[in-house]
Amino acid sequence: MIDIIAFDADDTLWHNETRFQATEAQFAALLAHYHPEDLTRARLFETEMRNLAHFGYGVKGFILSMIETAVELTEGEIRGADIRTIIDWGHEMLHAPVELLDGVAETIGELAGRHRLMLLTKGDLFDQESKLARSALGEHFSAVEIVSNKNAQTYRSIITKSGVDPARFLMVGNSLRSDILPALEAGARAVHIPYQTTWAHEHVDDAEIGGRAIEKLSSIRDLPAWLLGVRS
Repeated sequence: MIDIIAFDADDTLWHNETRFQATEAQFAALLAHYHPEDLTRARLFETEMRNLAHFGYGVKGFILSMIETAVELTEGEIRGADIRTIIDWGHEMLHAPVELLDGVAETIGELAGRHRLMLLTKGDLFDQESKLARSALGEHFSAVEIVSNKNAQTYRSIITKSGVDPARFLMVGNSLRSDILPALEAGARAVHIPYQTTWAHEHVDDAEIGGRAIEKLSSIRDLPAWLLGVRS
């Protein structure tokens, strides 16, 4: 009943958000003598949301938003050395080791022997391609789609290009906003595997879920058994 299984990457296959949160904490500490931590974090989030249309998702946009926020919150008094520190954080994030979530390597390897697998993720093209190459998972995917955003039209376009019935396309991911709800709106199936923490932008409320029944697993290790249940 499933022709293609598409997987999100960040926080579905490998750890990602925890690095952003750790860097955000460093940023708040850097500006602690200017403003309280809560205010700095709130202003950074506002700047990120404002800049999504310009920089998209990913480390580069995050770093640029931190620099912009630092300039605004210090009224231009931020030191060049502190800007250099923020840039260095970006370099560290971009070159950090790719740490797979528990069970990912085994499960992807197992499913690749029985299904067409696709990597379908959003973010910076260079960064996501680099992480995929370093993950050692690339050989298991018959297609890789790195997009600037995930909405219902994105899924419709990819499903059409794949030449499958939407009902036989399965999206697996950690984000209700990006992976689950728009895939369902496009007529596909979806399985939600929550990550330990979620970026505020990816949170959804009950009204957005709209009473939809969401398939949810606690671990990617449970996916092969769930698929057997779908077939039966």
